[in-house]
Amino acid sequence: MTVNEIAKVLEELAPLAHAEDFDNVGLLVGDPKMKVEGVLVTLDTLENVVEEAIEKKCNLIVSFHPIIFKGLKRLTGSNYVERVVLKAIANNIAIYSMHTALDNSKMGVNAKICEVLGLKNPEILIPRAKSIKKLITYAPMADAKQIKLALFKAGAGDIGKYSNCSYSLEGIGSYKAENGANPTIGKIGEVHFEKETQINVIYSFEKEKSILKALFDAHPYEEVAYEVLTLENTNQDLGMGMVGTLDSEMDEKAFLLSVKERMNASVVRHSKLLGKKVKKIAVLGGSGAFAISASKKAGADILVTADLKYHDFYQAENQLVVADIGHFETEQFTKDLLVDYLTKKIPNFAVSLSESITNPIKYL
Repeated sequence: MTVNEIAKVLEELAPLAHAEDFDNVGLLVGDPKMKVEGVLVTLDTLENVVEEAIEKKCNLIVSFHPIIFKGLKRLTGSNYVERVVLKAIANNIAIYSMHTALDNSKMGVNAKICEVLGLKNPEILIPRAKSIKKLITYAPMADAKQIKLALFKAGAGDIGKYSNCSYSLEGIGSYKAENGANPTIGKIGEVHFEKETQINVIYSFEKEKSILKALFDAHPYEEVAYEVLTLENTNQDLGMGMVGTLDSEMDEKAFLLSVKERMNASVVRHSKLLGKKVKKIAVLGGSGAFAISASKKAGADILVTADLKYHDFYQAENQLVVADIGHFETEQFTKDLLVDYLTKKIPNFAVSLSESITNPIKYL
């Protein structure tokens, strides 16, 4: 398989279009057409990780965090980012990053945290705004079915656990073909009235190009009438953080100690304990102060996240407990998730879990 082919497999899990605007995801180093001999999956791409890839004969590194985040103005090896890039290029190793594309995936970073903590029925905590679009088009009644099937195949019509969803109305369309036109139905210079079906389907924004192509390919008309709208509806399958429930209520302290053990955390920094049982838990891997408000709105008893500053703990306001277990600790199982995913999607291919330690924070 080539780098590009493996990238397409990864995009099935986490489309790059789902990444945040500030991020730098996708293929950062290397030739997309290069044949891949082996894949090394890591949380961070550091020099020791590149050395591990060389040792294991892996010429593609799939990394959660992007090694190149800001623009590089020179490559002299003066810092760790430049040294990693130089070493990767010198050894013909490609680097692919997923970061917030995987953060926003319903089966990504936060789903893995829920799994490790034993949370049931997880749902997106902060759904991505303006990520659902609606296509409205009009077609002769005889062609409506084939057009809908083509749109479904391209990814339209998915709503939660349902697929092939659409809504249709019947009406009369009119048009007059002017000189130079090549009408499928009707004659040049005559106003034509046709019984038509109005087709309505919704889709996730990143599928728009393929869905419009499917529409144009399947539609019989020379000029296709269509409208695209951006909806305010909540996207159940895309967004930051997740919220789920424990099998049974737990004491606050007992739960936090369980989190510490399950997430291999050296310490848990938390706001004031409220002296009540907890059952509904919010999680957000990485820096999650922005999720405190959403966690309160969701009725969570505890938010498990990382990188909270002093004043962030005040935002709990005795409505929930906010717990900071460390950035690396919240995301460490992401590489296990990716190895499992790739092993299932491309069996009989060399996929290795990096053994390199990349956590820069140490505790006494």
